[in-house]
Amino acid sequence: MLLLRRTATLILSTPFSLQPRRRRHISPQQNSPEPRLTSKLASSEFQLTHEFFLNVCNKFPYSWRPVYRFFLYTQSKPHFTHTIVSFNKMLDVIGKSRNIDLFWDLLNDMACRRFVNDKTFVTALRTLGGARELKKCVEFFHLVNSNGCEYNLGTLNKIIEAMCKSRLVEEAKFVVFKLRENLIRGYCDKGDLVEASKVWNLMEDEGFEADVDAVEKMMETLFNVNEYGEALRLFETLRFKRMDELGASTYGLVIRWLCKKGMTAQAHEVFVEMHKRGVWVENSTLGDVVYGLLMRRRVREAYGVFEGIEAPDLSVYHGLIKGLLKLRRAGEATQVFREMIGRGCEPTMPRYILLLQGHLGRRGRKGSDPLVNFDTIFVGGMVKAGKSKEATKYVERVLNRGMEVPRFDYNKFLHYFSNEEGVHMFEDVGKKLREVGLVDLADILERYGQKMATRDRRRNRSPITEDSND
Repeated sequence: MLLLRRTATLILSTPFSLQPRRRRHISPQQNSPEPRLTSKLASSEFQLTHEFFLNVCNKFPYSWRPVYRFFLYTQSKPHFTHTIVSFNKMLDVIGKSRNIDLFWDLLNDMACRRFVNDKTFVTALRTLGGARELKKCVEFFHLVNSNGCEYNLGTLNKIIEAMCKSRLVEEAKFVVFKLRENLIRGYCDKGDLVEASKVWNLMEDEGFEADVDAVEKMMETLFNVNEYGEALRLFETLRFKRMDELGASTYGLVIRWLCKKGMTAQAHEVFVEMHKRGVWVENSTLGDVVYGLLMRRRVREAYGVFEGIEAPDLSVYHGLIKGLLKLRRAGEATQVFREMIGRGCEPTMPRYILLLQGHLGRRGRKGSDPLVNFDTIFVGGMVKAGKSKEATKYVERVLNRGMEVPRFDYNKFLHYFSNEEGVHMFEDVGKKLREVGLVDLADILERYGQKMATRDRRRNRSPITEDSND
């Protein structure tokens, strides 16, 4: 009592405004484990278990320093490993003590270890929301995603419920507002259409509108699972309610999938609407239109669209070549390939594979001459690459062709000959193919050897004005 009275007398005798405010300087050693504590713990006889660690956390529910120092002590014991339960308990203590910097560091550590469950989410969002660290609330979800931890709509509901019980209603609204599109896009990337639809419906019930990027992601997922009707209904809703927000990416997405499905008439309607609204048409969209017309055997119209493009790029040529190969016009597709190179547009490896499949079929060309027989070339390439086991398996499949028809792997074929030795091989094969009258195929392989056979050649590809093989 005497001590309390003396303290009160000192406080009352000095005006509050005149009392100097002393800043506490926290040295780096203050947060490190004290040698005395470490030595005392080392000399004490106790069994370090998870129950003991949880009891320490319960003993100091609002003081982070003893709990954290004991945690650092346990880290020095190789036989003791923490679990998600012990991490969550320590996270709760640090959160209650409002040491946000340490709290955030611990969250990063838990995310890296993938020690994240519903309780972690609730503790993290309730603490960060209470400290008005709204940016970190959203960053935590991105942190969890980047480390491969999973959560669902039920987790989000628990978080919002816990935040509202803690009277963090405005903070909860902010989290939902910022995460709704991210959740939809994330579930769509995973292919989880059910969870994405739940978030979508929850947003509509609350009166929120998803942005166009989230709508596009939802439409693309619906197209991927062959739900064309649902995707087009979503597109029609956008056209009816939010026409001003529709841009080139949304139109391009719809046109691409309609052309893949062969719904050329509907794709043309969307294309005309783009022109009427003055939306700039990307070359990738024009390439899809060209491919869609060729799929419907409307070759003249496809060439009309192609010739109307001022500066066709790789996507336009790809649509034209792919469509011509579908119509079994391999020679015409090769002529487009030459024109493409002449205009300085260098094809990539998938385009070479597409052309080879168009000329040779999916099984590859067979012949008595080893230089023209792709089975022989392919097996030789695998042996030179040190893939003897794979070469043996391929030969066995060829010998058992009556029971199992092998599919020629053009990707591996080009990969195994992507070296300086392959450059000379492609030149020799090109000469031999010309001798037997396969000029188109010779041009394709020789061009691959010139520009694509090695990594240095692919890096140093420069646009050319004319093709030396033409």
